[in-house]
Amino acid sequence: MAAAKPGPSVPAAPVAAAATPQIQLIPASADGALDAAEEAVDLLLDSGRAPGDVLVITTGEQHPWAAHELSFGEASYWAQHDAGDDVFYTDASVVGRAASRPVVVVAVNGGPDAAATALPLALTRAGALLIVCGDPQQINSVLGAGV
Repeated sequence: MAAAKPGPSVPAAPVAAAATPQIQLIPASADGALDAAEEAVDLLLDSGRAPGDVLVITTGEQHPWAAHELSFGEASYWAQHDAGDDVFYTDASVVGRAASRPVVVVAVNGGPDAAATALPLALTRAGALLIVCGDPQQINSVLGAGV
């Protein structure tokens, strides 16, 4: 009689694998992370991705679009988020309020504490793809080695 192999007797459910978005890392300095995120968004849109599919999160200084839109008030800013018609830019400190979108781009343009908080939240907001722009060592220490 053959010995039983150790491990689970049934394969892992494919549903669990489908729930985890693909993660792409774009190496960038903290100063260059926002520019790298902008380039990633441009490539996504050029490849046919709908603007409303994309959420951009910054861990440090706000994206200029978010700062501009917030100058008109929080209600107007979040109304644009809720409409879901365009790329939405938000700060990591309020990302918990943002709804999930198929693609989330994170600009790690702040310190390690901000990344440690923002990246796990960003992962829960990304439906299919999480693109992280920043220091690979810092990102891997939060999301796991080999990202």
